[in-house]
Amino acid sequence: MKTKLILMTSILVLAALLAGCAGSAFAQTVAPTVEPGETKEVTRLLTVNGNGKVYLTPDMVYVTIGVHSEGENAVKTVAENNAATQDVIDTLKGMKIDEKDIQTTNFSITPQKEYDPAGKPTGKVLYIVDNSVFVTVRDLNKIGEVLDATIKSGANSINGIQFDVADKSQALSAARQAAVKDAYAKAQELAGAAGVELGAVQTINEYTSGGPMPMYDRAAAPMAAEAGSVPVQAGQMLLTIEVSIVYEIK
Repeated sequence: MKTKLILMTSILVLAALLAGCAGSAFAQTVAPTVEPGETKEVTRLLTVNGNGKVYLTPDMVYVTIGVHSEGENAVKTVAENNAATQDVIDTLKGMKIDEKDIQTTNFSITPQKEYDPAGKPTGKVLYIVDNSVFVTVRDLNKIGEVLDATIKSGANSINGIQFDVADKSQALSAARQAAVKDAYAKAQELAGAAGVELGAVQTINEYTSGGPMPMYDRAAAPMAAEAGSVPVQAGQMLLTIEVSIVYEIK
């Protein structure tokens, strides 16, 4: 009995010590209070967004050109598709399109079961073969001729045209400067209205986005080929830079 009493007393003493340590640790994590008469300085901030836009004239274009074939014999259909696709590639090379600018992006064979008007399987299978190449045309004057020539050589799938500018570094720089100026003008206006002064810049974040690009209608390809060279308008590209700037205010 005496031993049990001593053991219980020891446990109670140990618990008290641990509680004291925990309380001490907790006290150390509490943020120091501001002494009477002291003032805690608060940094006041103003956040504004700026926008800079630059219009560019495209000097290159990307286009996906493909051959779509269908047949009941897989081997024969693939062979026909291969021949037509090779004719398209040879045509592109013959128009001085560099090999590095012709890249195969898709080759697929899809079996499709056929059904009668009542919806019952006929037992026949239609094989659908697609082969597409992604082409970079670096001379915009050629794009209409390229489309026309490849359609005549066997291409029957034009997925789209995307215009681009090879070097956008100067345009990006101009758009950034315009965006920062726009943000600064807004910050000055807001600060003046609020009766405060702008201080140093605290942070700057940049966001880049491209504008809409003209698209080539694949459904119009066969009709355009009959009429002659496909008419294509490059138009202009819109490059937009947005910045978010945080100023200190006084």
